Amino acid sequence: MNFIPTKLEGCFIIEPKIILDERGYFMESFNEKTFQKGIGQEIHFVQDNQSYSSKGVLRGLHYQTGAYAQAKLVRVLQGEVLDVAVDLRPNSLTYGQYESVILTGENQRQFFVPRGFAHGFLVTSNTAVFFYKCDNFYNKESEAGVIYNDKTINIDWNFPSEKLIISEKDRIQPNLENAKTAW
Repeated sequence: MNFIPTKLEGCFIIEPKIILDERGYFMESFNEKTFQKGIGQEIHFVQDNQSYSSKGVLRGLHYQTGAYAQAKLVRVLQGEVLDVAVDLRPNSLTYGQYESVILTGENQRQFFVPRGFAHGFLVTSNTAVFFYKCDNFYNKESEAGVIYNDKTINIDWNFPSEKLIISEKDRIQPNLENAKTAW
């Protein structure tokens, strides 16, 4: 696996080694020892989640606070998404900045989003199956978010805003200035 650091400290794009032959392909999608060595942290995942969405669905920007903060290892099993992480660590040099990456079922890239970041994605193919591992369990009371179109963060979703499909919960998230940041 190839671990590519991003401009946001602790976030990595991960490219697996894919072995192709006449039968198709084989790849190791996760190996705890390789993963921990590649990111330089000891992370243990406890929960897997999966979603299915259609083109234009924007999920996020979500995170959990306090004792339930989560790191995520995300990938796309089918389709294509624009995946985004936003640095919410108050003392970080990149606070309020974002990193985006195209994840597809074909490129098999993964994106590691550590604790202290908001995360979201936009489906850019007709449909997408999105899969992610979390290092902490979901807790509704610790759930938080930032509005997807915050002017300070200024994410380029590269998609017509009138065609976005967004849940009511995500439409009413606070802007960055008013977001919870208790880790």
